[in-house]
Amino acid sequence: MISVDTKKKELVGQYKNGGREWMPTGQPALVKTHDFLDRQGPGKAIPYGIYDVAANTGWVSVGTDHDTAAFAVASIRRWWQARGQHDYPHATRLLITADAGGSNGYRTRAWKGELAALAAETSLEITVCHLPPGTSKWNKVEHRLFSHISMNWRGRPLTSHEVTVNSIAATATGAGLRVEAELDTGTYDTGVKVADAQVDALPMSRHRFHGDWNYTLHPADSCVLSPPEVGTETDAGTTARLPELLVGPDVGSLRDPELTG
Repeated sequence: MISVDTKKKELVGQYKNGGREWMPTGQPALVKTHDFLDRQGPGKAIPYGIYDVAANTGWVSVGTDHDTAAFAVASIRRWWQARGQHDYPHATRLLITADAGGSNGYRTRAWKGELAALAAETSLEITVCHLPPGTSKWNKVEHRLFSHISMNWRGRPLTSHEVTVNSIAATATGAGLRVEAELDTGTYDTGVKVADAQVDALPMSRHRFHGDWNYTLHPADSCVLSPPEVGTETDAGTTARLPELLVGPDVGSLRDPELTG
């Protein structure tokens, strides 16, 4: 289970960073008086965080282009390739909790399309649960990862992308939180359109409870389970039969989210 979100975008350069830090007397860090973006400078840093709830570890991809759905899923892919598949070698399912808006919002079609591609690559069954609008601060990545990053770099100008990445990677707590960070210099175009036919073709099943906020992307080689029939209509009336999920030694389907919640 991972909790994901995009942290506030940060200006890179000699800009003021809120908070205080001890400095030698008479040697304060000089910063610009205004926070207007310098088009000739390094630009912005876009930290996308992945927080592993069970392991209490964080992974942050620092983007330099745009905060898009492709960037969000690319960050999750980087985490899975670098940490996830090694920490959980036998995993077959991945649960993602996210807020309701932004690059990983429940209305973002490209987000679902990119996740479907990730499910096909990793053979993982990816379930997404969005927090309702107005409750994004309940997402664990906010108060278990981002808050500690902000405290770690407060009062320190983020003069380059390298400084930003190193400041994030240096974040640690007495409770055992450890964070890894990586710079993502990839280009992510905005305004990508996803047609209705493409959405309908996704291997996605919506949950019965708020299917717009809770859904599962299945690997391309798997089938989406449908509710078993309880009975069949015949000339003599209704004949009850056992659900197919309970026949045979394979009880893996009993772990389906529809049954386990």
